[in-house]
Amino acid sequence: MRLIQQKQHDTTNHVLGQPLGEDNPRVHGIKSSLLIPGRGQPMNNGAVIIQDDKIAWVGPESSIPTKYNLISFTNVPVLMPGLWDCHIHYHGRGPNGRADDGQFTSSGALAGARVARELERTLLAGFTSVREVSGFGGEVAPAVEDGTFIGPHVFSSFASLSMTAGHADIHNLPMSTVLDAAAHGLANYVCDGKADCIKGVRTQLRRGAKLIKICATGGVGSIIDDPEDAEFSPEELKAMVDEAARAKRIVAAHCHGKEGIIAALKAGVRTIEHGSYLDDECAALMQEKGAILVPTRLVIQSGLENKNEWPPLQYSKMVKIAGPHKKAYKLAVQKGVKIALGTDYVPGKNGKELVYAVEAGMTPLEAIEACTATSPETLGAHLAPKSGQLKEGYDADLIAVSANPLEDISILSNVENVTHVWKGGRLFKSP
Repeated sequence: MRLIQQKQHDTTNHVLGQPLGEDNPRVHGIKSSLLIPGRGQPMNNGAVIIQDDKIAWVGPESSIPTKYNLISFTNVPVLMPGLWDCHIHYHGRGPNGRADDGQFTSSGALAGARVARELERTLLAGFTSVREVSGFGGEVAPAVEDGTFIGPHVFSSFASLSMTAGHADIHNLPMSTVLDAAAHGLANYVCDGKADCIKGVRTQLRRGAKLIKICATGGVGSIIDDPEDAEFSPEELKAMVDEAARAKRIVAAHCHGKEGIIAALKAGVRTIEHGSYLDDECAALMQEKGAILVPTRLVIQSGLENKNEWPPLQYSKMVKIAGPHKKAYKLAVQKGVKIALGTDYVPGKNGKELVYAVEAGMTPLEAIEACTATSPETLGAHLAPKSGQLKEGYDADLIAVSANPLEDISILSNVENVTHVWKGGRLFKSP
């Protein structure tokens, strides 16, 4: 595979990504033996026409409008929308792969350089959009959009909001250090009481957050709390949801335990992240509220398989939630809870999440929809882009793969099988 860099068209605009079509860079076509639209039934011998950064036409190859007769076409085996990772963190991992490498001792420039590499790996894995639920990707995203770096579209919460002693508090550091770091852009923000929680939401909005991320239960990576602990009071949860809604932002809630899931949903949270102890009552409430589950099985499965990457305490918590999470995921699928896929894992291996979705009971086609067409809904109606579907007027974010993922979903878990990546109509990866 190779990374495509665009030739400079003129003296004022130089961006990454090859213009589509040598004769007319504004219009280009793609023909595929199998076209998977993201939502709806697949099509044999389909075609897509791209104009600028949008999809101009989709349909059977035999019905391509005559006005496109002279444009150039790329031929691929399978064409589908670019994938979404709806739960990712760009922390700028250091040489040993740990997310906390140097985040208090290294410069922002160093973290940004490492994040740039993580962003590139994400795009080349076929993920053209991500919802970052805390991290430094939001800080680097403007450099991706202007062509300085290569990466997906990034919709970031910037920080996770946590109560004192909650999941996103850093328990082994002095409180003054945590608060000072949060004031300077750390991806963790501690707040207590309604007024302070509202200030936390406004602080992330000031940074440019496209959604608000809160921690409504304890977690695995933190030290003194338990994944089943409920965190934030109902009044604090409601205050954050209401303040986010004033800015037309949804709230995503880190939730493992049932009590926290129920409290978050009653407060109006729109997406539940993880959902390890989700049961029938939770599933029914999610459907009543129109909430979306982002299960993140990959981080759990990979954690179990790589014990040496986790401190003993955190690994024991991972083991504790693994069984209930697997059961809850299958229950959510059976009950018809709306699901979008996210990994909570290192960039480049994102496609493995679709394998676990199928193991939880989805069909391959349903797993692909959960990773494409459903994904923009995790940003709420006001900010959801026209993305995740091969549909006229939608963003020209597409990928080609070497074999049929409807027959073997694991095709999407190997980056080598993603042969082409187009983002915003520009080609960033090809054989």
